[in-house]
Amino acid sequence: MKKLLAFLLSFGPGIFAIGYTIGTGSVTAMIVAGNSFGMGLLWVLFLSCLFSGVLIYVSGSYYLATGETALYAVRKHLPRGKWLAIAIIAAVGIGQWNSLIGILGITSNVIFEILAINFPSLQEYQYGIVLGTAVLVIGVFYLLLVKGNYSLFERVLALFVSLMGLSFVFTLLFVFPQPTEIVQGLIPKIPEVKGAGILIAAFVGTTMAAATFLSRPLFIQGKGWTKENTGIQRNDSIIAALLIFTISGSIMAVASGSLYGSGREITQVLDMSGALEPSVGKFAVSIFFAGTLSAGLSSIFPCLMIVPLMLGDYTSGRLDVESGRFKLITGIASILALSVPVTGFNPIQGQIFTQVFNVFALPLVIGCFLYLWNRKGTGLPGGQWLTNLVMVAALVFSLIISWNGLVDVFG
Repeated sequence: MKKLLAFLLSFGPGIFAIGYTIGTGSVTAMIVAGNSFGMGLLWVLFLSCLFSGVLIYVSGSYYLATGETALYAVRKHLPRGKWLAIAIIAAVGIGQWNSLIGILGITSNVIFEILAINFPSLQEYQYGIVLGTAVLVIGVFYLLLVKGNYSLFERVLALFVSLMGLSFVFTLLFVFPQPTEIVQGLIPKIPEVKGAGILIAAFVGTTMAAATFLSRPLFIQGKGWTKENTGIQRNDSIIAALLIFTISGSIMAVASGSLYGSGREITQVLDMSGALEPSVGKFAVSIFFAGTLSAGLSSIFPCLMIVPLMLGDYTSGRLDVESGRFKLITGIASILALSVPVTGFNPIQGQIFTQVFNVFALPLVIGCFLYLWNRKGTGLPGGQWLTNLVMVAALVFSLIISWNGLVDVFG
């Protein structure tokens, strides 16, 4: 674990990319996708991770070349940049706070299920225990935020990402899909069933998180990287994308191998452990819950921080984790995060629904990065036609997915 932690910390900002990307939203979406469609949506995951990796690289490279963070650059250089930046802050902020609500709902329910397995009499007190757990978890994370610094945030995330990755990749050793299923899953095809568009939108919304690209320059700033670290920044982007694909693909594969074709419906948190139970027996709940808890906890930090980070980016282009504004806004986010536990809403349905919102900000954010990347006088190396081609493809992809999600939502 020491060596693994040192390896993860050597890359740094990529940890935040994984934290934003793989939370209980990803776990839920991958489990439900594997249960419903087998490996049929692997192509969506592959494209999302490919586009995400390139955009992580672009946002980081732009900062190292110009010294300008994302929203600061949008406000300064794009036509009507002030209003575009405000629109991005609103769209991404709503999406990430929605995600935070779902994440805390599932995390507190997971902890309750662990307790209920060992103490069945607690079932009649479910509402109170889930709410109390949610208050405790969000309270601890809020205190860490207001008392900590970038280095602490990075170390906490590295620990949770390590536990999450080990848990889900370990289970893949027991349930590995057929190679033909993997190959077929890489062929683009949208299942013609009700709700497929919403699930794919949630899928992309949680894997291609706009917050990841926007916050990347700020975390590079916090890490203290300069132009001399351009190579490290590139490698960090590649490693982050590969880890996102590996961990997310492992979850989908386990669900596909254990549940696909069984006709079992995922409606409660405990139902998702059924993806592991046929293969690893008594260890299923423990392994799955360890991974899910780590995924949820690793996402709470970034989601709480995103709005004040974007505001600091917009106003000054600096990483803001110590001001009164940061503490006030993260406090408001902490209170809003309790919505699912307070209302008793089904956390699985809540998580899928909240993830859909994240995809709608994507086209706007990708379009802004495409403009900035091709702006003259940035000091960026010219002739990067392949990077431009991938970004254009990512823009088209995000527009198609957003449209399909809207059609399903209003349909």
